[in-house]
Amino acid sequence: MRRLQLVLFAIHIAPACGGGQSSEPGNGPTEEASRSGGSGGEEGAGEAGVGEAGAGEAGAGNEFQLGRSDTAGQAHGEHPSQIEATRTQAAMRLFVVDPEAGPIAGIVIKMTAPDGTEYFTEETDSQGYAEVLVPVGQRYGMEYLSLGRRNSTANVEVPAGPNQDIRLTLRYRRRRAAQPAQAAQAAQGEPQRFVLEGIEFDSGRATIRPESNARLDRIVEYLRHKASARIRVAGYTDNVGNPRTNQTLSEQRAQAVRAYLVSQGIDGGRVEAVGHGDQSPIAPNDTEEGRQQNRRIEATEL
Repeated sequence: MRRLQLVLFAIHIAPACGGGQSSEPGNGPTEEASRSGGSGGEEGAGEAGVGEAGAGEAGAGNEFQLGRSDTAGQAHGEHPSQIEATRTQAAMRLFVVDPEAGPIAGIVIKMTAPDGTEYFTEETDSQGYAEVLVPVGQRYGMEYLSLGRRNSTANVEVPAGPNQDIRLTLRYRRRRAAQPAQAAQAAQGEPQRFVLEGIEFDSGRATIRPESNARLDRIVEYLRHKASARIRVAGYTDNVGNPRTNQTLSEQRAQAVRAYLVSQGIDGGRVEAVGHGDQSPIAPNDTEEGRQQNRRIEATEL
């Protein structure tokens, strides 16, 4: 498959009183040393990136300090901005771009405050733009919502002070992963499938175990904030037992996942559920470890 790497390319902040700031990143795990000069009063901007991470992993080391800019408050996408910085809230103006293909539409960015309060943009428009108001004087973790794994990004400190407009350019870099089957999907232009790790069922049954709820809730979050998304949930089993029984079980498990999403307020018309039994194994079925990998739920964005 092709993994998406999110790179925070530049941050510019402009208080209403004049003068402003642009970012300079700290030394992140995959930091690039390149810099580019700005115009219109903007200083040079650094860039740093953090790759896709598993649940609970943090982007430690990716810190951003703010420099000066005059133009952040003028930023907008297809339409004029719908937000305005206030005494207590900063206007975050975000652009998501692919370095080769240009702006990327349909991305939702999440900002999390130290107390766990979450702030979400709407989906980026055709210019890759989205915006959100966040309280000033706090340090935020940023990530883009993903149907696959949770992605660590970086932290940004929004200083105390009124009327702050902050502009960030978030740069995607696509990398090919090692899994041959999913790499082939990407090469053929097929929708990318994700194994939803952490979803467990009672043995031989379609009853979802309670410890799976946290992973399922991330899918709910994704669908709730990316209103245009539709997904297909697919169940798979190992090859132990009767193939017809396995087919039925895989269908029931996929339906159980769909039912959970619907119970959390997701429109059922946005979620398909299918079962494939013991077809399309991703590991050999001659070991317990391989069979465990094959007993899985996958999700595909349609």
